[in-house]
Amino acid sequence: MQIKSILPVVLAAAVSAQNSTGTMNLTSLISSNSNLTGLATLLKTYPDAVGGLANATNVTLFAPSNQALQAVESVLGSANGNTNGLVAALLSYHTLEGIYYASNISSTPQFPHTMLNNTMYSNVTGGQVVECRLEGSTAEIISGLKSIANVTQANLNFTGGVVHVIDSVLQIPGNFSSVAQNANLTALLGAVNATNLTSTLDGASDITIFAPSNDAFQNIASALGNITATQAATVLEYHVINGTIAYSSSLANTTIKTLGGANLTITIENGTVFVNSARVVNPDILMAGGVMHIIDSVLNPANNATGNATESGAATAYSGASSGTAVPFTSGVPTPTTTIVDLVTSTTQVAASYSSVVAAGGSAASTAGAGGKSSSTGGAAMHTGAVGAAALFGGAAFFANV
Repeated sequence: MQIKSILPVVLAAAVSAQNSTGTMNLTSLISSNSNLTGLATLLKTYPDAVGGLANATNVTLFAPSNQALQAVESVLGSANGNTNGLVAALLSYHTLEGIYYASNISSTPQFPHTMLNNTMYSNVTGGQVVECRLEGSTAEIISGLKSIANVTQANLNFTGGVVHVIDSVLQIPGNFSSVAQNANLTALLGAVNATNLTSTLDGASDITIFAPSNDAFQNIASALGNITATQAATVLEYHVINGTIAYSSSLANTTIKTLGGANLTITIENGTVFVNSARVVNPDILMAGGVMHIIDSVLNPANNATGNATESGAATAYSGASSGTAVPFTSGVPTPTTTIVDLVTSTTQVAASYSSVVAAGGSAASTAGAGGKSSSTGGAAMHTGAVGAAALFGGAAFFANV
């Protein structure tokens, strides 16, 4: 069984009488909604960036509210040069190909493609994705750095599709290096730098990285003390799946070939996802070239033993290895000055919200939730305050290139 590249969102069937706005075009709908006056102004200010969005068909737009856009006004104002390009990228990342109603979002995470295909920002075939899931009664849209936007007003139909109002601007995922830095994966980042794989991973397309935490590297410090660059590269390549983006909801019990050519084994047991014997402790961190899952131990190409959910603590694939006082490979690698909680939080049940994986060509998880009504924001984090340029664009220094 192969891991599917994308778990499709259930495409909504024709839904009658969702609301009375279905005969409006997109521009008219946005202009008529008091929560979207900021977006209406943005579209008028940057007409070249809007492109064909006004006449787009069969699309879903996640429209940032007035409050959400206020938080990024200074970012767009500080862009030197190609502001139109930045706005175009953001609008593309807020637009899905296909019509998705709120009732199609369930507790099973789903990863629909957006219209962001600009290779300056995305190397995901078919367009960069967002994660959609239901948290209680709230539909959440998760983007770069695991930033969460809540749907506050759902199912506003227009002639070309549907609009959902969200309470924060989606963040375009950054490349491998920026994501690893923001997630405090400094050992992995240092190891990749030491083996000259940085440019390869930063520019890669359609990859999955199983990223060991700093603790994972520290737990086998003795085994890494005299490792050569060639040996280290072999180990790192064993953590990368090339040509397949394996989001958590498309992981299944299977074996798959890694970048280095050796196979690793994926198993799911009682909601725990194992990669060989390593647990996935933080899944679905989006990157410009695919997705990253943080794991609790370093994989060993010479040891593909599988994990056991009943055992506590991180397993080790390096027999006889012992921990050290320092984290390997971190010399000279800066530590993040800000902690992004959702990037460093661990969970023991990655797959707790679903019990099976949809087979290729099958239907997605059963729908639940908003049922065509506006979503409640109770119990969900409200994102306010200023958003920096680096955060808005996934922590990557895109502004240096425009």
